[in-house]
Amino acid sequence: MAHPRSTPPDRSAPRLGYPNLGLGVGLRCTHFPYILEHWPAVDWFEVISENFMDSHGRPRYVLDQIAERYPIVMHGVSMSIGSHDPLNVEYLRKLKKLADETGARWVSDHLCWTGVAGRNTHDLLPIPLNEASLEHVVARIRTVQEILERPLVLENPSTYVTFADSDMSDWQFLTRMSEEADCGLLLDVNNVYVSSTNHDWDAKQYVRGVPHRRIVQFHLAGHTNCGTHLIDTHDGAVIDPVWELYRLAHQLTGGVSTLLEWDAKIPAFPVVHAEVLKAKTHMAASLLGFSAATSGEGDGIVHGGGADHAAIGQPLHFVPPEVR
Repeated sequence: MAHPRSTPPDRSAPRLGYPNLGLGVGLRCTHFPYILEHWPAVDWFEVISENFMDSHGRPRYVLDQIAERYPIVMHGVSMSIGSHDPLNVEYLRKLKKLADETGARWVSDHLCWTGVAGRNTHDLLPIPLNEASLEHVVARIRTVQEILERPLVLENPSTYVTFADSDMSDWQFLTRMSEEADCGLLLDVNNVYVSSTNHDWDAKQYVRGVPHRRIVQFHLAGHTNCGTHLIDTHDGAVIDPVWELYRLAHQLTGGVSTLLEWDAKIPAFPVVHAEVLKAKTHMAASLLGFSAATSGEGDGIVHGGGADHAAIGQPLHFVPPEVR
C-alpha cells in the first residue's frame, strides 16, 4: 500500500458542497463581552445547538448579532442517532428552524446514543460496530436529512469500552455509514488519539482509513491522561501526538474547516486564539511534506484553502440542559 505522502490530497471531492471555512471558534458565553467589543478576526463560529434552540434571551440575541457578521456552524449533543428510541421529530424541527434562522453552513452531531426511554444521560455513549447497527444508523440518518433538508455531518466520539459483538473497525463503520447514508464526517483528531490509546490500536491507520472526501470538518482538543486511560475533557492545550495526527489528516484531505475545542477551565479569548493559531504551522508543514515527497523539493507548499488571517479555535462539548 502506498505511503500517504505519495498520495495526492483529494481536492476534487465535493464534500457535500460544503466549503473550507478556515479556523473556527466555539461561541461561549464567557467570551460574549470580548467578542461584542472587539469583533475579532475569526473565520467562523460553532455553536452548541441545544444551547440556543429554546433560547430567546441574551444568548440568542448575541448569536443573532454574530450570525450577521460571521459564518455559523451548529454542533449538537442530543440527537442520539444510535439510539433505539424513536427520533425526536420536535427536536429535529427546532434544529432546522435554528439552522434556517442563523444561516448555519451545516449541522453536525455525534455517532452515539445519549439516552433511553426519553431520558437524556448527557453523555456520548458508544454503539456496537456491526451490520445491525450500521443498517439502523443509516436509516435514521436518511430520515434526519429529510427533515433537516440538508446533509447531516457526524463526529467520531471518544470511546472507553468496546462491544463483544462488534465485527468491524471504527473507520470501516464510518466509511460504510457515510457512503450508504450520503452524509458528511466531522473527524475529531483528538478523539482518534484518545480512543486509539484506550483500545490499543493504530491512530494513523484510522486517519488513513476514513473516507477523506466525506470529511467536512476537523476538531482538535486537549484531554486528560489518567495513567491507565485517557479522558476527552477539552480542558487544555493540544498535545504533540494529536498535532501530528492533524498534520496527517490535513495532508490527506488537502485541508477542511478546523476547530479547536476548549470546554473546561476555559481561558481568556486571546489564549484560545494563540492555541488555534498553531494549526497554521501544522497545516503548512503537512502540505510542505506532501510537496517534498512528490516533487523532491522542500520549498513548495500545496495550498488547500483556509484562513488568510488570524482565526480562533473553540471549546464545544458542553453538556446542555435537557431539551424540553
